[in-house]
Amino acid sequence: MTTPSPTCGIVDFPDRARPGSPEPLGVRWDGSGVNVAVAAPNADAVEICLFDAQDNEHRYQLPERDGGVWHGYLPGVGPGQRYGLRAHGPYAPDRGLRYNPAKLLVDPYARLLTGGLVPHAAISGFDETDPYSVSSDGRDSAPFVPRCVVVDDRPAGADPAANRPGTPWPDTILYELHVKGFTQRHPDVPAGHRGTYAGLAHPAVIDHLRTLGVTAVELLPVHANLSEPTLTRRGLTNYWGYNTVGFFAPHPGYAATDNPVAEFRSMVRELHAAGIEVILDVVFNHTAEGSERGPTLSLRGLDNATYYRVEPSDPRRYRDVTGCGNTLNTSSPHVIKLIMDSLRYWITEMGVDGYRFDLATALARNPDSFDPAAPLLTAIHADPVLSTVKIIAEPWDVGWGGYQVGAFPAPWAEWNGRYRDTVRAVWTQHASGVADLGYRITGSSDLYQHSGRRPWASVNFVTAHDGFTLADLVSYADKHNEANGEGNHDGDAHNNSTNCGVEGPTDCPDVLSHRRRTRRALLATLLLSAGVPMLLAGDEFGRSQGGNNNAYCQDNAISWMRWPHGAPADESPAGGPAPAADPAGDDPMLLPLVSGLVALRRTSRTLRRQAFFHGGPSSVGALADITWFRADGAIMLDTDWNSPLVHTVVAHLSGRALPWRTSDGAPVTGDSFLLILRPDPGEVTVVLPGEPWARTYELLLDTSAEDLAGFPGTLDGQRRVMHAGQEVQVTGRTVVLLRVTDQHQTR
Repeated sequence: MTTPSPTCGIVDFPDRARPGSPEPLGVRWDGSGVNVAVAAPNADAVEICLFDAQDNEHRYQLPERDGGVWHGYLPGVGPGQRYGLRAHGPYAPDRGLRYNPAKLLVDPYARLLTGGLVPHAAISGFDETDPYSVSSDGRDSAPFVPRCVVVDDRPAGADPAANRPGTPWPDTILYELHVKGFTQRHPDVPAGHRGTYAGLAHPAVIDHLRTLGVTAVELLPVHANLSEPTLTRRGLTNYWGYNTVGFFAPHPGYAATDNPVAEFRSMVRELHAAGIEVILDVVFNHTAEGSERGPTLSLRGLDNATYYRVEPSDPRRYRDVTGCGNTLNTSSPHVIKLIMDSLRYWITEMGVDGYRFDLATALARNPDSFDPAAPLLTAIHADPVLSTVKIIAEPWDVGWGGYQVGAFPAPWAEWNGRYRDTVRAVWTQHASGVADLGYRITGSSDLYQHSGRRPWASVNFVTAHDGFTLADLVSYADKHNEANGEGNHDGDAHNNSTNCGVEGPTDCPDVLSHRRRTRRALLATLLLSAGVPMLLAGDEFGRSQGGNNNAYCQDNAISWMRWPHGAPADESPAGGPAPAADPAGDDPMLLPLVSGLVALRRTSRTLRRQAFFHGGPSSVGALADITWFRADGAIMLDTDWNSPLVHTVVAHLSGRALPWRTSDGAPVTGDSFLLILRPDPGEVTVVLPGEPWARTYELLLDTSAEDLAGFPGTLDGQRRVMHAGQEVQVTGRTVVLLRVTDQHQTR
């Protein structure tokens, strides 16, 4: 990690702390000194501990307490000063109290952290030789835990929030990426900037994002995070970063400079200048302190029962619905304030454009079951700052009743796990009904329409950081997580994946052909579905993790982006495992396919729906917004909808009279399309529907074609006109898209 110069701006340490103010929370520099305010309602005393250049510690007790907030003022202390906190009080786990002044604590409001976590026994707050944890551990943890750093957090330069792209939800294309992994092997990024915020802002990287046409990057956690001691002992790290220790501090390991705050702001400005929004994946459901037997690093030592959910019948234990050992207590006003202050800070001071909330159901339990009017959700809904940005829920946790897809209130969007599971199952020939597929590709009205939400409430995805990459999804029937050191027991065993006949890499032409067509069909389905599509970084290049579907601890070539134009020339070949080759076979048409489909969405109002489909009968001059057909050209019947397997689905999407208006009140029209999905591996004859739906069609896309480079303008270098009633041969595992050409309307 980078380390700022210690004790900058300090002449002498103060003799004592003066009275301060309970607001704002944290250690905040005002130009003359720092105000210190710490929420620790049940503590008997709180100290701030300053460290000099020789790492000697100077302790100051905060002299005042108001409403559970301890506070004081230290004159002369300035930016660069390293510090921590210590809290005094009873160590009484049976009452949920775990105070231990021997443990140096991270300020929950720290803007910058330096140093790492050393897996030493002293980081534990209790005597590990005591099986009942009723005795505290008296060893000083300071040598083994991170330090906080005072910063001048007044924004320098242009305001990163000044030029927000403000992309409307219907126009949004999300692209999930890892700050380090995305640029760590990029040959055009300077060596010192690879894997950093500065690397993500490099022109070559931004050019790729613009080529794809994505409108927002969704960054895996960038809050300061730590690796679990169990991983460190195995020589691994928590690469994904879902182990937060500081909700206000940019993770210093992603900084190319000694000023992560300024570097992050600069990255946001560059992405905004390119028209790209920045969405943060935030982890407020749990922290790096783990279970009740985990290290004491911050909140546990400040006020355990205030910050964490403890079992009412046994306060020694945590109520864990996250699977990570603890759950933040979002019934506590202090926790709600901490989360809300963090959310506002990253928007107003760091410039971000929205959030994806990890395990969001855990944040909405009131106190135990899911409540759409839970205190935190209500606070977010009512906040004037958060109402201006995008908010996305991962609508599940691991507790009872945790799967809440479709249950979050407006204006939340949601990661639609039903979409992922259904679309995967259809294209990999696992069981899934025709009706279920129909709902998913039309925006999941069965999940979102009842609460008054729009199609963009559904964030559609086929792959994400957690699970197989797209290349692995069509190349492995089973997970292969041996490198994680957990005996391949970690990771989800239910992936709705396929190996197309051979597990892993192969030279068999038939298997590679099936994999190529299935992968293309999955991407086309995603980008032609109603809702907001989310792409996983690297899927457009065939990035593989060698069958690892839980690469959370693989900070190496297993996880890093494999750029098709090669690794950096100065990269050491001895730096760990080599990147996995694309087991689905290199496909240079993936990038044109993705960029072409994104471009088509951008120019077609019909594909960027702002209202759900309603269906119904059609007649000349009064077409239904969507009509479903069988392969033989007949309209689908109830028996077709009830089929347990999807063989062929044909949908006519009418753009003649879209059910919304422009901002000036004008009617909206667009192109009409015919979408053909053929998940079955065999070829099928499809009869193109005639009047009143169309007389002629233009073939835009056949995902089985050899050349997609001209899409969406041409296919195989030419435009092909087809007529109503014509029989079209559709290859198995293929998506075909036609545009109605006898419709003279604007888009």
